[in-house]
Amino acid sequence: MPGPLLDDQTAVITGGASGNGRSIATAFAEEGANVVVADIRSDPREGGTPTHELVQDECGVDAVYVETDVTNLGDLEAAVDAADDLGGIDIMVNNAGIFREETFTEVEEDAFEQMMDINVKGVYFGAQYAAEKMAENGGGSIVNMSSNAGLEGSAGFVTYCTSKGAVRLMTYALADELGPENIRVNAIHPGAIETAMLRDDVQIVGTEAEAGYRQAIPLRRLGQPEDVADAALYLASDLASYVNGESLVVDGGMTNAG
Repeated sequence: MPGPLLDDQTAVITGGASGNGRSIATAFAEEGANVVVADIRSDPREGGTPTHELVQDECGVDAVYVETDVTNLGDLEAAVDAADDLGGIDIMVNNAGIFREETFTEVEEDAFEQMMDINVKGVYFGAQYAAEKMAENGGGSIVNMSSNAGLEGSAGFVTYCTSKGAVRLMTYALADELGPENIRVNAIHPGAIETAMLRDDVQIVGTEAEAGYRQAIPLRRLGQPEDVADAALYLASDLASYVNGESLVVDGGMTNAG
């Protein structure tokens, strides 16, 4: 396909300041997209230049940061509206999420609600606000971030699995709901990706547990944020123009390994 894959398009990426979201924003900008970085913080968790400044400087696209708590519907709507000044939203990546280990019998209501509010409610209403704009503009692409935990249950992560399983089925229902509006909706299911989530939130990277994870992955390596970004770029672009209601698993073969 000649030319940049996302030339003159505009993407809103929740959780776009760090980790997978930062890599997605960079990959999209490299392919010509203007970017709205919607995140609760502008400074990347891994350090470095804020994402919106990085893509402006290195890719020459328009980019803005919008402080966004995805549990606040006003914030989500403002993030989507910010795309209007960049040409209007074409792509919505509902990437923001939290991850933690837990003992099921000790999970309290507040912790459960926080996980569901960020990982499910934020995706639901992010998609809703984006779809309203996309329908007016003739279509678009929504990419929801699930997890391999949305495909398989895992002890120690019951609430997280619940939230990501909800995102998977939400994606399928939205694909059916929004397809007639020329809006494609797909999900990415990352496995063990080397981000701050696996270094700080659940300590796997750099610990004894990392070796066990690597052994369970047929490719024998953890994923990188760029691996997830490449999948998002495919789903957002016209390369996937007939891909709708699909789950793209990015886990080095871990989920389907024997």
